[in-house]
Amino acid sequence: MLNNLRPPVQYILMTALFAGSVAGGLAVPEAAAQRSSTLGPQSVAPVARDLIPAVVNISTSQVSRSSRGVPLPEVPDGAPFKEFFDDFFHKDGEGSGVGRKVSSLGSGFVINGEEGLIVTNNHVITDADEIFVNFSDGSKLKVEKVLGRDAKTDLALLKVKPKSPLSEVKFGPSGTLEVGDWVMAIGNPFGLGGSVTVGIISAKERDINSGPYDDYLQTDAAINKGNSGGPLFNMKGEVIGVNTAIISPTGGSIGIGFAVPSDTAVNVIEQLRLYGETRRGWLGVRIQSVSDDLASSLGVDAEKGALVASVEEGSPAASSGLKNGDVILKFDGKNVMKMRGLPRIVAQTPIGKNVPVEVLRDGKRITLSVEVGRLKEPDGSKDEKETSEAEEAPKSEQKGPAIAGLSVSVVNDELRRKYKLGVKSSGLVVTAVDPSSPAAKKNLQEGDVIIEVAQARVETLEALLKAVESVKKSGRKAVLLRIQTPRGDMRYVAVPVN
Repeated sequence: MLNNLRPPVQYILMTALFAGSVAGGLAVPEAAAQRSSTLGPQSVAPVARDLIPAVVNISTSQVSRSSRGVPLPEVPDGAPFKEFFDDFFHKDGEGSGVGRKVSSLGSGFVINGEEGLIVTNNHVITDADEIFVNFSDGSKLKVEKVLGRDAKTDLALLKVKPKSPLSEVKFGPSGTLEVGDWVMAIGNPFGLGGSVTVGIISAKERDINSGPYDDYLQTDAAINKGNSGGPLFNMKGEVIGVNTAIISPTGGSIGIGFAVPSDTAVNVIEQLRLYGETRRGWLGVRIQSVSDDLASSLGVDAEKGALVASVEEGSPAASSGLKNGDVILKFDGKNVMKMRGLPRIVAQTPIGKNVPVEVLRDGKRITLSVEVGRLKEPDGSKDEKETSEAEEAPKSEQKGPAIAGLSVSVVNDELRRKYKLGVKSSGLVVTAVDPSSPAAKKNLQEGDVIIEVAQARVETLEALLKAVESVKKSGRKAVLLRIQTPRGDMRYVAVPVN
């Protein structure tokens, strides 16, 4: 089980960001000859000495209010443990509706000493009524303003008013890191104060399912509860990551920690500084991974590129000529190695920029030009209005033969009502799925609507059978179906034709 900063869970996901820079550097083992004499840096003291003043402790407090529930016991004056009950329950707080103060601790780092700009985790300051920054020299400043926060990358930018310039750190490039490079983390584990740990980059491009832009660095440098918001440095003293999560059965480090790469964090922090919010690029497509079976149907290498399942009307993608079934291979000169990489690349592209997009269409590579739009961040609500139309005259249900374990029928008003389809839905609706069939293994379900077969629109059983026969004659073993779920989501599925 994964959980955010709650230790007594079997497996814990703890969020914790890190960033910074230093003057000076360390000698790193260079070749196999040196590896025999040393396994790592001889000492990180010169780097740590310069970095520690810029890494801060973030303390927050908030009033936890609770409604009246079961009355708390009244303890008479002079009774044993009365003082304990008064302190623990705050008498006028818990149960009275007045509330009691709850505190939390995390880490952060100064990126601009003159302006007093400090980066930390969004979750460290969530719901805080007061935020204080504690420095290594014992001084303390109250946060004047939260300049901005971004839940998707768990970053927040704070501002304090320093009496004199603060020690600061700088970001370095994370793209040049290699697995095995030495890194150092500084933070405030378990509220003990500034601590330094050293490890290596264990892996790159990790997806831990925490958000749409996951691209984490994995490190074995010890990261513990309270390190949230602290920095991860390379051996030049540059911040190359923001430590954001650990996986642990106890809440302590077991050598599996994750950091947001600095190449991602820098862009977000700059937008928070300038606008108080993130302004991400937008393409306007629904995409899916290119699996092995889809790859054979599309004529592309498996796991490479992003398959366009649908194009949003009026989007930059629609204006550029992107079509359903296109496989996006490059965006703005950057290779799209996996589907999940495309949203991150698009989000980091400047709004309004015209970029080349290389796609594979009908077995041929073509290049389109797209003007990147601005992504509208969701506000938590979803407005799904159906366009009302005059109902068509009822049609008799046309049932077709089972294909790859599917029974299908032409969409009509009766089936629209039965499967709660949109009034504009058309195509062939799945009316039954053999649980032991290949279609069932592809998670096809009753109510799914087949929109296209082999990238051609189908609205009749004859068109479906003709498309399947054409695929068989071509020697391909699977037919590519474009499916729309009752919720309106689009995806491609390759099912065997034999």
